[in-house]
Amino acid sequence: MWYVYLLRCADDTLYAGCTNDHHRRLQQHNAGQGAKYTRSRRPVTLVYLEQAEDHSQALRREAALKRLSRKEKLALIASASFPLFST
Repeated sequence: MWYVYLLRCADDTLYAGCTNDHHRRLQQHNAGQGAKYTRSRRPVTLVYLEQAEDHSQALRREAALKRLSRKEKLALIASASFPLFST
């Protein structure tokens, strides 16, 4: 199973990514081993998570999320009904 996610960084920016293990990936981001973008913006918090059928679909959805405006991303986060995961 693949996932698309949004992180809220310490500087209040939003980062979109995809992974097949969201718990591990969040730990990587917070350890400075994730994306270059998040390394200097730690800690990060998972604020949105969406399942994808496969890697290809996850990549397409990640690209679509990255094209959204900040306002649209915040609306998506506000409408999400997933439990925040504790790590």
